[in-house]
Amino acid sequence: MSGSSQLRDGDGPGDAMADIPELAPEADNQSSSDDGETIRGDREDDHLADVAEGEQAESSDVLAPTSTGESTVKSRYRELVEAAPDTASEDGSTDAIPRLAASPMGSIPSIPDDSPSVQGSVVSMSSSVLPAFARRPGLSPTPSFRPFDQRFQSRIASPHLGSPRPSSPAFLSAHSRNISMSSQFLLDSGETETPSPPWEVVRWTRLMKLNSQAFSEAGKRNFGTPTCLAVSASIVLGTSKGIILVFDYNQNIKMIIGPGTKAVESGSITSIAVSADHNTIAGGHANGNIFTWDTTRAARPFLSILHQPANLPHRATDGHVANVAITHLGFLGTRHTALVSADDRGMAFSHLATRGTGALGRSVKTTRILGRYPDAKPPVGKTLKPSTVLGFASCPLGNVEMATDNMGLTAMLTPYLLVIVSTTPIAQTQHKSARPKEVAAHTALTGCLAWFPAVKLKVADPVTGSQISKVKLVYCWSNVLTVLDVDEVPGEDKDKLPSLKFRARSRWKCEEPIAAVQWLSRSVLTVLTISQRLIVLEDRTMRMTEAFDLLNKHIYHADLFSKQLNPLVEQLDEEDPSMHGVVADAFYMSFKAYKSRLFLLGFNDVSIGALSNWADRLIALMENGDYIGAIQLATSYYTGDANKLTVGLPEDAELRHSMVQDKLMEIMSASLKYAFGQRQKRAEAVTDAHLQELAEICFVACQSVGDQDFVFDEMYNWYEDAEVEGIFLETLEPYILDGSITAVPPIVVKALVTHFVTKGYESRLEELICHMDTTTLDLDQITLLCKQHSLYEALIYVWNQALNDFITPLLDLLALLVPMMQNGQRTSNPMEDEIYGVNALKIFPYLSYVFTGRVYPTGEALPEEIAQKAKAELYWLLFSGKSITWPKGSNKRLLTKPTQSQEPSFPYLRLILNFDAPSFLSALNEAFEDSFLNDSPEKTASGSRSRDLPEEMIFGLTVDRQYIVSILMEIMHPTDYPASDTIYLDMFIARNLPKYPQYLLFPGSTLTKVLTGLCKYPGQDLAEDAQLSAEYLLSVYQPPDVNDLIPLFKEASFYRILKHIYKLDKEYGKLVETYFEDPEDQEAVFNCIEICLRPQAGLTRRQVHEVHQAIKQHAAEFVELDPEMAAKTVSKYAPELHRHILDSDDAQPGLQYSYLKTILEPQNEQRPDGSPDRELVEQYIRLMCRFDPSHVSDYVGLVQSSNLRLDQLLPTMEKTGVIDAAVILMAKEGQVEEAMGRLVKHLETLESALHGLLAGVDQQSGAGDLQEAAEEIMQGLRKYTLVGIWLCQGQTKTVREANVGRRRQKTPADGQLSADENLWLGLIDTSVQTTRRISSALESLTANSPLEGRSPPLNTERLVTILRSLVQNTFTALLTSTSTPSSSSAAIGSTAGIGSNLSFLRILRAFLTRAAASSPNLADLRSVLSSIFSAYAYEESILRLSNRLLERSLFVNVNQAVSLRQRGWRPRGSTCEACSRRVWGPGVAGNVFEAWEEQQAAEEQKQKQKTALVASHAFTPGRSAALDGTEEYVGKGKGKGKDTSPVAQEENRGQTGEGSQGKTNDPRDRTVSPNKKDQQPPLGPLVLLACRHIYHQSCLEALLEKDGDGKEKGYRCPIDG
Repeated sequence: MSGSSQLRDGDGPGDAMADIPELAPEADNQSSSDDGETIRGDREDDHLADVAEGEQAESSDVLAPTSTGESTVKSRYRELVEAAPDTASEDGSTDAIPRLAASPMGSIPSIPDDSPSVQGSVVSMSSSVLPAFARRPGLSPTPSFRPFDQRFQSRIASPHLGSPRPSSPAFLSAHSRNISMSSQFLLDSGETETPSPPWEVVRWTRLMKLNSQAFSEAGKRNFGTPTCLAVSASIVLGTSKGIILVFDYNQNIKMIIGPGTKAVESGSITSIAVSADHNTIAGGHANGNIFTWDTTRAARPFLSILHQPANLPHRATDGHVANVAITHLGFLGTRHTALVSADDRGMAFSHLATRGTGALGRSVKTTRILGRYPDAKPPVGKTLKPSTVLGFASCPLGNVEMATDNMGLTAMLTPYLLVIVSTTPIAQTQHKSARPKEVAAHTALTGCLAWFPAVKLKVADPVTGSQISKVKLVYCWSNVLTVLDVDEVPGEDKDKLPSLKFRARSRWKCEEPIAAVQWLSRSVLTVLTISQRLIVLEDRTMRMTEAFDLLNKHIYHADLFSKQLNPLVEQLDEEDPSMHGVVADAFYMSFKAYKSRLFLLGFNDVSIGALSNWADRLIALMENGDYIGAIQLATSYYTGDANKLTVGLPEDAELRHSMVQDKLMEIMSASLKYAFGQRQKRAEAVTDAHLQELAEICFVACQSVGDQDFVFDEMYNWYEDAEVEGIFLETLEPYILDGSITAVPPIVVKALVTHFVTKGYESRLEELICHMDTTTLDLDQITLLCKQHSLYEALIYVWNQALNDFITPLLDLLALLVPMMQNGQRTSNPMEDEIYGVNALKIFPYLSYVFTGRVYPTGEALPEEIAQKAKAELYWLLFSGKSITWPKGSNKRLLTKPTQSQEPSFPYLRLILNFDAPSFLSALNEAFEDSFLNDSPEKTASGSRSRDLPEEMIFGLTVDRQYIVSILMEIMHPTDYPASDTIYLDMFIARNLPKYPQYLLFPGSTLTKVLTGLCKYPGQDLAEDAQLSAEYLLSVYQPPDVNDLIPLFKEASFYRILKHIYKLDKEYGKLVETYFEDPEDQEAVFNCIEICLRPQAGLTRRQVHEVHQAIKQHAAEFVELDPEMAAKTVSKYAPELHRHILDSDDAQPGLQYSYLKTILEPQNEQRPDGSPDRELVEQYIRLMCRFDPSHVSDYVGLVQSSNLRLDQLLPTMEKTGVIDAAVILMAKEGQVEEAMGRLVKHLETLESALHGLLAGVDQQSGAGDLQEAAEEIMQGLRKYTLVGIWLCQGQTKTVREANVGRRRQKTPADGQLSADENLWLGLIDTSVQTTRRISSALESLTANSPLEGRSPPLNTERLVTILRSLVQNTFTALLTSTSTPSSSSAAIGSTAGIGSNLSFLRILRAFLTRAAASSPNLADLRSVLSSIFSAYAYEESILRLSNRLLERSLFVNVNQAVSLRQRGWRPRGSTCEACSRRVWGPGVAGNVFEAWEEQQAAEEQKQKQKTALVASHAFTPGRSAALDGTEEYVGKGKGKGKDTSPVAQEENRGQTGEGSQGKTNDPRDRTVSPNKKDQQPPLGPLVLLACRHIYHQSCLEALLEKDGDGKEKGYRCPIDG
């Protein structure tokens, strides 16, 4: 809560304990008169914050003297960081930090943290680019490389990640701060493994002299045991005997306060406070008394604030009650007479002494600012929770005057609330905040807080930009730490104090509860947890920089709060996350911070500690021999990557650099000296790996610092003297490649060349040279070295960059070609000659780079002026037509034919073309893209100054594309060059003419020759490039005799060109043929045919015929491509070709089947309209019998029988075993009996096969295969039995439908069966006989197996189950067919059903008769018949069970629906929404209840009459049908008749009562008023709508008619619509 609000007597939000009473207004007047009595300290020197900030001027470190015999390296590094002594306080003064002989406190620095932080600073070195070894380019860009589509790339300009070169040290993993195994020389191997850094995180000093006085047996006997600690200019201890001990920093006891006074009678000291000027000390006692002492007159108290009795009926003044310990004390501002205090009962008070002379002359005004007295009554309706003050502190003064200094801010932390109160001029609550939700549930309850005052900064805050830091408060509940900023908001009235705004800036969660917290400096926090673990945090980032245990310090702690808060723990609610499981001990009185030092009060001693600074940590690493870790850590300090604030380094980068740089350079120098000194003494002590790591770390450090002189002046000398300069040079390599280091001294360059050549790393060496700054190189040296070692890429780079000479490198490369090209032919294999092969090929990327204005080989852009000069010179060299003398003025001339007397024209151009024409033309292809060959204004301007230009420039500026191509065509004549070279010239012309039509001009004859040459490519590998080039050329050139070129295009297989020509000429037949001939694009023929034959194409009959002919000629190939697509395409656009296409594929029936399937059974498409061709259907069925026999029966059932010929299909079906389809087909033709005969025959065949299988069981092996075969035959029997059932059911249905229109059915003569019954009989007989015979075979097989001593080879149980299903299925189907009447027969009567049942009985009798005749002993049929009847019994039980379950479910649903219906809707009101008359409930008009009774009686009477009428009908002749449950026909036979039955008449009479509206009878309608005058008209039925509005029906209808809605549309609510 920002702003101030007056304290009131109620509970704060969320805290039932924190009662802050409303203060009397006169308190301000009383306190304001006391200001003259206060003593303000010197703000420049004395208060705490100024000391903390002033110590920032201290030097970084002060070292203790080293011991005798210390190693040289240790002494050296102590000297490196030795600084001036601490000047903030003098030795011997009371404020001096004690310096003991064995204490390292002399090296404790201050922590400057008022400078801006450079966030995110990193090592200032870019990532290195790691080029790789380049593969040797091929001698010729073979056609597979597409020479005119690629670009020349140098090996250096196109790196990849496969380089064996070591990576830059910038990528190395961080070096461990622990002792490094690779750099350990001062410790034994057993000492190198340590889990913690070699430095002490905190340098602790035990105050031995102080401890000997305060903690000795004599001290404890005289003064008591120390119980609390306060630190300022002195170290102040409170004891258990009520005595205060004051020590200076020399550990001398300055005074003993309390003996002989009332203080020693008040119990132990439980809290201590020291005033801002260090002259007044306050002590709080266990019995509730408070005494202040003037250190200049400590014989008696300066002020005595005594406790009050606990139970007072009328409390006139405020104050702590008796026997309640004072747990917290604090002075307000600079005043000696203004204090605040808190006790363990949760009460806090402010104390203000009035003016007077001496202690007796002063009176103290005490005001309650928190809590309630023990005898106070709780507020009405509230339950008070037990509470205490966990944390308490008054805001200290800073080194800059702020408004908060005069407000007396005091922060108090309870288990529930943080409360900040201002006590001056009047007590007001400035801020309240509840405990954060992030506090872990059921953990230890802790609370602590600490202020940091506003201070003036030397450098503006980098976040806020302010020169003054804000007042801030850190407070902790359990494991959650929060930092609160306090802003001053000036008011309109300058005379009034500004308002305060509180903002929670940062929050941090610890792993365990926090017991105490202190500000070590403005930006560093120290946290003490309940497990006595010390954590160091940075304020802004909340980053934990250090953490270590203090258990060995035995910090003093006491249980101050558990007694008061015990009810909270005992009444712990596990489900309440706000409660805690235990109350932790208090540590706040033992853990203090002052001037960046930590003070700990232990049970047996007092210790002072400070975080080790950056210099201490570097020294610790060096002393442990980890000089690599020291360099790396120092580098991180320099760059700001490490923790800056906690090691004594400022956030300001410049200031930090100035502090660290010199130390870092000296550490590296001494490390190099020490490492190489150890290697000289004992080589195995420092291996090459150690030196490699040292070199990498030093390079990183030097790059961070930006000092390259150290690398080459000192570091290289150490490695060179030790003859391990290779380590240095290979470490240097990535820094050169990534551009971090460009200038290398000549001596290092020479060593670099020597080392890399010796190692065979010539390619890597060239990359290094090409990344150096040529202005720093010794040109004579580097060119000599490059020529000596054939480093041509590096040599070219040096010539180009250092001397701007582009001709000499080209001449050097041409000179390599001369011995290779004698008589125009290669004399050796270039791949076998390292010098002449690899290096000579560099001429082509060099020409490509220069012609396109790039630096070779790095690929960077050349300056425009230099690029113009370079291009002109090289064009002059190649196209001037003569050999040249170079350098000018010399007699050096490069001759391409040294053995001949005369040079040919264009000697250098011919030399290159003879060597590798494709590569040269590829380079020229890139050069043509450059604007230099255009007629640009720049070239014109350069030409106008031709008088001042040399010959090569003048000529070079006149070269253009037309000239170059003309020269090439003149030189590369087919008689002089093979076709393998001239084809590239043709492709070059064909590709560039469309690009630059304004610069190139050729006659038609020339272009026709080019086309002809492209058609006559020498090898198939060039076919694609040649066709692509021809397409380029034809895009801008239309040959007049294109028809003459078509044979050439066909011979060259230029199908894309042919398609284009035929499409333009509308020769669609040839177009389709071309698609068929093109092996790479055959599938596109479907799309082509679709485009040609679709109606929108507008083809003539002749053109369509040509397309059809093309399809016919390639019919087989057409189907082979994709039979589905072929069928779809032909069906859609040319169905008349089906027959021809199928005939052409007679040799591939599989394709025919796929083709026909797509036509006749399309997937996800509508079937073709009209009847399909019968021959196609028959052919499809014949093919289906072969490829998908299981689908034949399904398809035959869908096809019309008129489309099929039995004589054409039955042989194929019988041959392939598709009997089910044959039966279906015969049945559809009306040959039912023949179909059944074929089916019975097939069943007998399957039975014979099974008998044969069972008979050969003994001879066969493999029980698994035998069982599978038997089950397959059984499944076949089952399948064809079902086919027979289908056949019989179909015939029965047909007969029944034929008898539908007949009134009477002729009954067959006795013993005779109808045709459909004979079918059933034959099927039953066959299935029964088959089952009987197979069952006997299986029983005999099972019976013989045990006798022979072996297990049955077949699972007969499974086979018998399948076998019995044959008869069961047959009889079940028979019963269903003959006993279930159809809907039409049911309409006629029950005679059909009776006849059907008789049909079943006739069939069964005929079956038994036949069985008796064929089997004299009916025992053979016993098992079959028993299985039949058991199946019927089983089905009956299943049906009964299903019926019961269905009835039960139906009853539940109906019952639920009835209950919902009876519940109904409850109206919103009791009156009609239209007329407002009451329609139900109390007060409704009429005797409703009596009317309801009358209606109930009438309904009962109706029910009795109906029952009597039914009973009388039971004895009336001619009414039996009604009793049977059938309806009786009454009336005229048509229309609606009036029911004249007595029941109906009685019902009608009951419905004609008064007020009936034809809807529902309302009891109110029959109410009759005693007075006819007052009798109201009948109200009629009620209508209750879903919106719960209720109306009279008449009222609702009247409203709807008024709105224009009729009754026929249904009712709607006029209110809700």
